[in-house]
Amino acid sequence: MEESKIREILKHEADSILNLPVTDDYTKAIDLIVEQVNKKGGKLVTSGMGKAGQIAMNIATTFSSTGTPAVFLHPAEAQHGDLGILQPNDVMLLISNSGKTNEIVDLVALARGLRPNIKFIVITGGKDSQLAKSADICLYTGNPKEVCPLGLTPTTSTTMMTVIGDILVVGTMTAIGYTSEQYAKRHHGGYLGKKSRAQADEEK
Repeated sequence: MEESKIREILKHEADSILNLPVTDDYTKAIDLIVEQVNKKGGKLVTSGMGKAGQIAMNIATTFSSTGTPAVFLHPAEAQHGDLGILQPNDVMLLISNSGKTNEIVDLVALARGLRPNIKFIVITGGKDSQLAKSADICLYTGNPKEVCPLGLTPTTSTTMMTVIGDILVVGTMTAIGYTSEQYAKRHHGGYLGKKSRAQADEEK
């Protein structure tokens, strides 16, 4: 691939991130997570299908490693008993680029059937979709054009989902005052374990 093409892809991705609509819904989402999970003892339950599901899984593990308990719920498995993971004070974070993914739309009704008061944060490029309208808080990706030459493969859209997840994680870490010492307690092995312990010692 030519260097000019690579730079074109990089510019498209970077411009899409910089044009991400920034609203007070981010603050509302972070406040909701902190209130329900960090203060009331619930957990964050993320979900998505396909590539969006992989992003949702990554967001859950990142939250868990930074002081906010989170799990990934596969939307199809939810219909076969896994919905039982939902408990009082949980918050759901659902991801669908179109906002029309059947399994995710169905999950909203199923979850409310079990936990009528459960709150939903949605990440989507379909701001007028059924999923967006059913959310308590909707985080809009801006629906950028995919960098894929066919305009089909989730590429730029998944970049936006990841970035939004990072905003939520960092915002929540800041809100709860998460420290290197707390990080070290969750990372016992590997490079990050050693680095976090050393950093915690320096901060004492």
